[in-house]
Amino acid sequence: MLSKDVNLDTHIADVVNLVKWESLENVCLVAWSLAGYVGSGALESIGDHVSSAVWLDAFIPADGQRAADTAAEPVRKGIQAAIEKGEAGVRGSAKYPPAVVAERDRAFAESKVTQQPVGTYLQPIKVTGALQKVAKKTYIRLPKFSLPPLDKALADCKSEKSWATFELPDVGHMAMLDAPDRLSELILQAA
Repeated sequence: MLSKDVNLDTHIADVVNLVKWESLENVCLVAWSLAGYVGSGALESIGDHVSSAVWLDAFIPADGQRAADTAAEPVRKGIQAAIEKGEAGVRGSAKYPPAVVAERDRAFAESKVTQQPVGTYLQPIKVTGALQKVAKKTYIRLPKFSLPPLDKALADCKSEKSWATFELPDVGHMAMLDAPDRLSELILQAA
């Protein structure tokens, strides 16, 4: 679904509709990276279906914030280039550094890169604090991937007693590839 009509609301609706149409209850909602925006927005509609939330190196947006405002510099440059060229999408990095994914998984990860609809970065999010109302919340930070908004998210979560926090300093941003067993254990513990 790469089109100029796809925005943050489109991705939020995908999550909301899955939960509602499948009549899911006691969901453990896991959001990774940019999906922190999507998960935060989805919780505004499905918070009563979610019993736990795991934010994995994910953004925790404030009301009115745009993903473009918190994205890494190369992504912001890609967004600007896409806007200037009138393109519908932003391609992720063609080459991932070790802070993102381990060498053994790099070719696989790079072969799966597709464009992200530029509208998902530009639309301001509407949140009222539904994420904070989830009873069981976990934030997992992967500091090998340096990004100040993620450091801030971890610090904010550490200051809130309602959050459990973990750091995996030797794992890249794609923890699902770098450390699938450790990550699975943490998610199951958080659920």
